[in-house]
Amino acid sequence: MRVERLSSHQFTIFLTFDDLIERGFTSDDIWHDAASVRHLFSEMMYDASDELDIELDGMLLVQVFMMQAQGMHILVTQMNDIVGEDDDFIEMKVTLDESHELIFLFDDIENLIHVASYLSPMGIENGQVYYLDNYYYMLFEEDDLSGVEKESIIAVMSEYSQSSILTSHRLKEYGKIIYENQAVKQLIDNFY
Repeated sequence: MRVERLSSHQFTIFLTFDDLIERGFTSDDIWHDAASVRHLFSEMMYDASDELDIELDGMLLVQVFMMQAQGMHILVTQMNDIVGEDDDFIEMKVTLDESHELIFLFDDIENLIHVASYLSPMGIENGQVYYLDNYYYMLFEEDDLSGVEKESIIAVMSEYSQSSILTSHRLKEYGKIIYENQAVKQLIDNFY
């Protein structure tokens, strides 16, 4: 579990699928077992608040995004204006959504170039590449991967990169665009 403070009232939690399995969950459980999910989220909120030294009280808005290759990205916002008389009471409003994007983080440009040489023969030409905080990110949106088995892409990508905890919204807002479209094709054209 990775935790990051975004502001004094907002933080994000990232759980990989391995983290979920360690806690006794599968991705299907998240969609179907409401009581266990509430317990999981309560436990994560307290772990995160301890790690970030944030005192939780009142209403928490919890937005959960299931990410295909990466795991679960959780955005928690503490709604201080809704705090009731009992400061020890915490109420969570949880929303679940599923992301159809794949985002991978690369330590260096060489690995990005190598992965393109494996993706191209699979018929993949699309994607986007960003640079942010000394890392390269490759983003595939759902349309970029039509007709291709996502498990195959994930297997290739895991050899050269790691799954990213960033959302595409943050990447697009703060990252420097290297290839806005047809990233795999452009990498092949420029380096091979």
